[in-house]
Amino acid sequence: MRILKLTPAVEKNLLRARRERDREAEAVAAGIVADVRKRGDAALFAYTKKFDHFDLRRSGLWISQREISKATKEVSADFLRAIEHAARNIRRVAKKQLPRFWSRRVEPGVTISQFVRPIDSIGCYVPGGRFSLVSTLLMTAIPAQVAGVKNIIVVCPKPNAALLAAANFLGIQRIARIGGAQAIAALAYGTQSIPCVEKVFGPGNRFVTAAKQLVSCDCAIDLPAGPTEAVVLAPSTQPKFSNPKFIAADLLAQAEHAPDAGSFLVTTSRKLASAVQAEIASQLAQLPSDNPAHASIYKAGAILLAPSLAAACEFTNRFAPEHLSLPAYPASLIERICASGTIFLGPRSAQPLGDYISGSNHVLPTGGWARKRGGLSTVDFVKCISVQSIDRVGFARLATDAITLARSEGLFAHANAVAVRCNSTGGARS
Repeated sequence: MRILKLTPAVEKNLLRARRERDREAEAVAAGIVADVRKRGDAALFAYTKKFDHFDLRRSGLWISQREISKATKEVSADFLRAIEHAARNIRRVAKKQLPRFWSRRVEPGVTISQFVRPIDSIGCYVPGGRFSLVSTLLMTAIPAQVAGVKNIIVVCPKPNAALLAAANFLGIQRIARIGGAQAIAALAYGTQSIPCVEKVFGPGNRFVTAAKQLVSCDCAIDLPAGPTEAVVLAPSTQPKFSNPKFIAADLLAQAEHAPDAGSFLVTTSRKLASAVQAEIASQLAQLPSDNPAHASIYKAGAILLAPSLAAACEFTNRFAPEHLSLPAYPASLIERICASGTIFLGPRSAQPLGDYISGSNHVLPTGGWARKRGGLSTVDFVKCISVQSIDRVGFARLATDAITLARSEGLFAHANAVAVRCNSTGGARS
């Protein structure tokens, strides 16, 4: 892994690389989305056969209950116990995140309330490249269930026994064996076999991400989830807090997601930089030769030597990483961080614990989106509806100023809608 001095030029290159639009993926996804929207199942089946080498006309689009039951018997008791543990923690956090009803009298006669209602139907996209990402199913379906979503459709190009067993544990039965941009288009617009949903959730490859952004004008999406990013901010050289083995392990864990996954150590210590560099080489040699980390750790990652702690924090906030680890976490350090998808505090807070089982959601903003929003939560699965109740006393207090403001904007029908009530109730004069 290369060691670079964190200079303005280096930072500019790193940030610019993330801002570049993937025009190839956009063009390919646009063609697929348009075709599925036009031809429905015919296009969906054709793309599935072309890209996933699967004939849906023979196998069937939907996973049968028999397949789900069979898969549950194939997984180990240890796996089912781990799923139960992870689901329990994710559900606890999701319940805490759920917005609540509230009501407030803002002035005499005027009451504003908030009602919380779930989205009616959603689609959960579960990547299924080398392995089906069971954890993504948990992270999307459980908050939806906590929110009260009635209709949950799961799509995965190659659902394995582990995914089907997890779906069975959650009580999810509508699982379609489709993926890629074609699956996103089917969920957004519907086909003869796939009903359209109101919002699509879950990460995917560059074509899936492009497709989600393309359909977002017609179907809501959770957030852009591009290549994985991890930053470890470790200014300290104390082994107790900045253990090179731990740091290297976290960076490699995220690097193995894809060849373009970005993993970075930001430090002021050249000694720590060298130690982590050596650990990465050592641990990387132990991974299978086809592990994507062999490419991404050199292509998309780096160890950045910052001139000062202030410069390291400033870069981290501008980069706004998906994952951020602070092995040493004095209050003064975390208070400097204002942009990150999720933060791991302390040397024992391994990033994969958040990916799977701690309860925090692993669907997180990438590409700098953490400057604008946080990770997925139960809030994303509900609508907060404001309700206004205004009685005679409240109307009399509001009417005159409302009419004044409406007339200032030239909206005389607005003013009249208030004025006619003044005339009929004997309230405020217009």
